[in-house]
Parts: sequence; C-alpha cells; structure tokens
Amino acid sequence: MTVSLTNLGFVGGGQMAEAMIRGILAAGMITKEKIMVADPNIDRCEFLQAHYGVNCTQHAESLCRASEVIVVAVKPQQAERVFHQYSSFITAKHLVFSIMAGVPLKVLAGYCAESVRLIRVMPNTPALVLAGASAFSPNQHATMADRSIASALFSAVGTCVEVPEHLLDAVTGLSGSGPGYVFTFIEAMIDGGVLAGLPRPIAEQLVLQTVYGSAKLALQTGEPPAVLKGKVTSPGGTTITGLQVLEAGAFRGMVMGAIAAATKRSGELGA
Repeated sequence: MTVSLTNLGFVGGGQMAEAMIRGILAAGMITKEKIMVADPNIDRCEFLQAHYGVNCTQHAESLCRASEVIVVAVKPQQAERVFHQYSSFITAKHLVFSIMAGVPLKVLAGYCAESVRLIRVMPNTPALVLAGASAFSPNQHATMADRSIASALFSAVGTCVEVPEHLLDAVTGLSGSGPGYVFTFIEAMIDGGVLAGLPRPIAEQLVLQTVYGSAKLALQTGEPPAVLKGKVTSPGGTTITGLQVLEAGAFRGMVMGAIAAATKRSGELGA
C-alpha cells in the first residue's frame, strides 16, 4: 500500500514515539524534516533531535500548525490535560491518532472542540525494530483514506489490523502488554539455563535464538502452535517432561489470567 504522508507530529516523545519515529524513518515513509515532536522535557527533545534529526517544540500551537497527522503518545492519565492544551489548535485538516491505552474514542472526541477525525491505536514496543503488532479503530468521521494512512503508518513498524473498538482493550492486554510477558519468560529461561550449568552469556544466546526461531517457524509455516509443539514432543522425552512441570504450575492458566487482568486494567484506565 502506497500512502503519502505530509507532516507528522508527535505529542509526547517517550519510548513509543521514539519506536514509531525510528520505524517510520527506516521504512522511508517520510523524511525527518517533516516530523515534529512536542515534549516538555528539554533533554528528551535534544536526544530525539540528535539521534533522529526530527524537529522539536514545547508549544502545542507550533506542533498543530506544522502537522496534518498528529499522534498523541502520552500516558492515558495525561489525556485530559494534554487535550486541554491542544484541542483549540486541532482543526478539520488534522487526522489525530491516539496510542493511549484504554482511552475510548468517545472520551477523546469529548476533549476536542469540533468533530475530529480520530483513530485509536494500540501498538507495542517491538515497533522499535520494525516488528510491532498494532490494532486500530477509527471514529465515524475518519475516512477510508484515513484508514489507509493508519494501516500504512503502523504496518511500517510491523503488522497492523483493524478491529472494532470494543476489542481494543483485549488487544492492549494481549499484544500491547505482551512484550512484558515474553521478556519475563525469556529471563526465566535464561535463569533456567544457568541453573542447569550453562554460562549466562551462552544461555542468553541460546534462549533468544530459540524464542526468535520458534516465532519465525510459527509465522512462516502457518501451523498451529499445538502442532509445532507436538513435533518436538517425543514420548517419554525431555520436552514432555519439562512441559509437565509447566502444566503442574498452571503456566497456561497464569498467562491467560495475566492477559485477562491487563485487559480489565485497560478498561479501567479508560473509565
């Protein structure tokens, strides 16, 4: 999909904004001169300017005047304060993306002074290495062209799907929070290797490649995880012995519970 971006503004220059900037620039969707970041932290602005060559400002009006597409990338608890600063400068020319977890479109629309084209997105941090997973949901004012921009913008940093808004809390609990679960699992596997006698650097190398390779195998073959698991699980072998320990500890139930709890928390943040 070929979509032309003109000027792109980020409200907030934190880790997710940086991930998107890095991915978008790497994908060649837009030049650095056409990206502006508004952040009250001077040190953060200087870092983004030095590393990515983007423009920075501390003024809401400057960012809105310079941008046609605006990505609001702040914590959900800051939504009301941030939109209080920006809403009077947002006009019909703007397409506004929100990547704030849990903040519904109707709440975002209530912050704006007029009917605004809004798209709510839930990305995740692997966007930093162009391997993110994002889902988006537009409001009733967003056009098909706006949807195309959303798909192109977030596909540039990984994979992107459109879902009904009522599913975005589940997306938040699954792929939005998911890297935290995966990194915890990776850390535990490395510690397990050390416990079994491996030097930590070797355990880390083996675990990272194992997780990467397993995900790549599932993606490229399209086979269900249960089928792939069966191919490495021999009767009476090492894998089934290890899996029995995970099952005894309710591993799958705990993962499912973590996703359910994060989904619930996403809804609470929106409230």
